Amino acid sequence: MAGRRQVSGASVVALCLLLVSLVACGGGPAADPARAQVQALLDRRAEAVLDRDASAYGRTGTRAGFDALRAVPLADWSYRVTAVDRTGDTATASADLSYRVDGYDRSPVTTARSLRLSRDRDGHWSVDSDRPAHRSGEQLWDQGTARAVRGERSLVLGVGQPEAALRDYAELADRAVPAVSDAWGPRWPRRVVVLVPESLEDMAGLLGSPASSYRGIAAVTTGATGAGTRAPADRVIVNPDAFALLGDSGRQVVLTHETTHVATRADTSAATPLWLSEGFADWVGYRGAGRAPDEAAPELAQAVGRGELPEALPDDDDFGFSGDADRLARAYESGWTACRLIAEHWGEERLREFYRAVGAHQGRRGAVEDAMARVLDTTPAEFTARWRQYVRELLA
Repeated sequence: MAGRRQVSGASVVALCLLLVSLVACGGGPAADPARAQVQALLDRRAEAVLDRDASAYGRTGTRAGFDALRAVPLADWSYRVTAVDRTGDTATASADLSYRVDGYDRSPVTTARSLRLSRDRDGHWSVDSDRPAHRSGEQLWDQGTARAVRGERSLVLGVGQPEAALRDYAELADRAVPAVSDAWGPRWPRRVVVLVPESLEDMAGLLGSPASSYRGIAAVTTGATGAGTRAPADRVIVNPDAFALLGDSGRQVVLTHETTHVATRADTSAATPLWLSEGFADWVGYRGAGRAPDEAAPELAQAVGRGELPEALPDDDDFGFSGDADRLARAYESGWTACRLIAEHWGEERLREFYRAVGAHQGRRGAVEDAMARVLDTTPAEFTARWRQYVRELLA
C-alpha cells in the first residue's frame, strides 16, 4: 500500500517470538503444555505398571490401585489423553485406558477414565485419583485387590473371594472350553477369562448398569460384536449371589453357555438376532448335560401345557434383563428349542453354518431369511411353523 513502510522478514519473526507467550504467530492462543505433560506422566505411570515398579509408580502420584493390580498378568497397559480441563495447579484429564491380559487378549480392552491431577511448585504434575469416567464401567481392581487363579484353559480374577471358590470357577471353565470346542469347532482361542466380583452390586459396577438389571442372572459375557478376529477379548462376569443358588449341573451349564459367547463372538454381528446367539449358547450348554426338555425349558413347557404355544420366535426386546422374568425365560427357552430343532433336523454342522451365515450378513434385514434359504433350504414362515410343531411335541 502506498505510503506504508515495508517490514522485513526478520522483524516479523522477532515480533512473533516476542508475542509467543500471549498469542501464537498464526493468530490463536498459545497451546497449553499441560496436555503433553499429562500424557508424558501417564506414559511413565503405565510403564511402572508393566514393570511392577512400585517406586516408579509412586513417583507419578497416588499409589492407590497399584497393589490391586499386582496379580493381573498384563501384556500391555497404556493411556491416551483425550482432554485436559485445567484450573491453575489442578486439572482433570480424560483418557482412554487400553490393556491386554497376557496370554488371553488378542486385542486390547479400552475403557474411559477420569484422572484428577495437581501440580507442585516445580511445575510437575502428579495423579491424585484415577477412576472410571462417567457412565463407564469399573474395572475389577477398582473394587479391591484382585486375586488370580490360573486353570488349564482359563484365568479367573476375583475380588473379595476365597482362592478355593476361584479354583471352583476355573474347574468349571476348564470343562466348558473343550465342550464348546466340540460343539462349535476349534476356530477360536480356546481360553476364557472369568471375573468374579464380591456381590451383585459389584457385578453391576463392572457393567456400568443398575444392579436390578442383573438380579437373578447368574453370569453375562461382555465383548464387541462384528470385529472379527480383532474383537476385544470377552469377559465372563459372574453374579456370585445368583450363581451360589445353582447346583453343580446348573453352574456348568451357565459357564458353558457364557464360554460359547466367547467362542462365537467373532462370528456374531449386529445381523445376529438374540434368539440365535442366546439359543445357540443354551444349546451348547445343555448339549450332553442330560437334561430333559421340560427341565431345560420349564417356563415354555408350562406355557405349552396351558395351551399358550408361542406364535413366533422371540424379538430382541424379549431378552431385556429388566423386564418380566418369565418372559425372559421363555425367550431363552424358545431360542434353545429353535437351535435344537436345527441340530436335530438339519444336523449340527448345518446349525454352525447357519449361525456363521447369519453373522456374516451385512445387516439385520434379510440376514435370517438369506441364511435359511441358503443353508437350510427353507423360509422363516416354514421354519416357524415347523418350530411351533416341534415345541408342541417336545414339551407336551
